[in-house]
Amino acid sequence: MTHSRYEAFDLLATLVALAQPDGTVLFVNAGFEAVVGQSRRALVRTSLFDRFADASALRETLIAVAHNEIATGRLQASLRRAGAGAGADDLPVHVIVTQVDLRGEGGRTASADQVLVEMLEIEQQTRQDREERALDQIEANKELIRNLAHEIKNPLGGIRGAAQLLAMEIASPELAEYTEVIVHEADRLQALVDRLLAPHRRPHVVGDVNIHEVCERVRSVVLVEHPRGLAIERDYDVSLPEFRGDREQLIQALMNVVQNAAHALGERIAIGDARITLRTRVARQVTVGKQRSRLALELHIEDNGPGVPEELRDRIFFPLVSGREGGSGLGLTLAQMFVQQHHGSIDFDSVPGRTVFRIMIPLP
Repeated sequence: MTHSRYEAFDLLATLVALAQPDGTVLFVNAGFEAVVGQSRRALVRTSLFDRFADASALRETLIAVAHNEIATGRLQASLRRAGAGAGADDLPVHVIVTQVDLRGEGGRTASADQVLVEMLEIEQQTRQDREERALDQIEANKELIRNLAHEIKNPLGGIRGAAQLLAMEIASPELAEYTEVIVHEADRLQALVDRLLAPHRRPHVVGDVNIHEVCERVRSVVLVEHPRGLAIERDYDVSLPEFRGDREQLIQALMNVVQNAAHALGERIAIGDARITLRTRVARQVTVGKQRSRLALELHIEDNGPGVPEELRDRIFFPLVSGREGGSGLGLTLAQMFVQQHHGSIDFDSVPGRTVFRIMIPLP
């Protein structure tokens, strides 16, 4: 069978298989090959049903679609991956079955000899929905931050200037302390405003970035702050290529995430068994920020802390939301903005004892 007419399927984010109504595989796309762990040549002429943990519903749907009993069939199923054991490594997928007419005939026949089976990873769909909400949130955050920062900044200079003039007129040292407090707090608020506006002011300086140099820079700084009780382990994929990006922005983004993890590990640092792991991998055929990418950098920041509090999980990237006393609530907001400026995404999974923040950035 000539597969040139199906090459466009290799560009899809979903897994695609073309099969006969009896389940015989005629074609699979690159995404299906990658997940199942077998080549297209090995899969063709085998049974599609053998690739599923329970294919009874899929079998019935293929027959119904092929015989025009239904136009499209949708179901949930578990796709077996290469080397999967007793179901632990099965991949939950949403399956869409449609009839295809590749003979160029007008209208449908009583039955079709080919059906198209499209599979979308349920986890991937959930992640894409979460990323779309995050992009909307980022835009709302940017607008909120810009407006809030300018509203604070405009009167702040006047308050500080008035306090300095007042200090010049006051002879009493006791009263002068009050003006010093005003100036000090005005400077602190100015620093906060500068941090709020940093992503909008800072130019995007693009150059070649080695992600492991970024990781090592952050690792060394955090270990200086926590010389005892904290181990920062490396798990690097040295095959990762350099990519074009803003090195300083990525350092700051990673620094904010790692420092947050270190603060969350306070009790374990005191005990002496706190651990953060920096893990890099190459992800293939992924969708990042609504764009399909052949390759992407996947950076995990994993810690063995208490986990993200339940009440903060839906708001953790919101500005001025902090899980610790004295925190500004800007670290993860800025990290999200810097990663998004690299067309990437950041999300997390958290349970007590294990929290993983994942940064995904498309590679050329």
